[in-house]
Amino acid sequence: MDIKIIRPEDTYEMRQAILRPNQTIEECQYPGDHEEKNFHLGAYYKGKLVSIASFYKEKHADFNEEKQFRLRGMATLTEFRGQNAGSELILFAEKLMKKQLVGLWWCNARITVSEYYKKLQLQEKGETFTIEHIGPHKLMYKKL
Repeated sequence: MDIKIIRPEDTYEMRQAILRPNQTIEECQYPGDHEEKNFHLGAYYKGKLVSIASFYKEKHADFNEEKQFRLRGMATLTEFRGQNAGSELILFAEKLMKKQLVGLWWCNARITVSEYYKKLQLQEKGETFTIEHIGPHKLMYKKL
């Protein structure tokens, strides 16, 4: 896998296809996508974008760390799951965040992938909650 920093626009098609198939491409554009402090990563296999992840400098009220990032819109093409594309994206992102002295990153993880995040050493916090039109989630985090 080749991990690269990508443009927000490079994530929209996969966000829609995998994460939000009932929404338009426009609805798959997140606030802050183009802010300089945020970054987007892509995993490429033989030149094909197979996995994406977007990180936003955003504090969650439940955590005290001064510098935090939020993961949003992580997705991997079905045929590439289990081949470490997503894990490599996370490791790459963590290296970038450690260079910026980030203390913690967090995400609202779909219940269906919470075990995957646990394998990446994230911890759960709080109760399950539902995001309308998407489903049940858990707040998960990892201290760096």
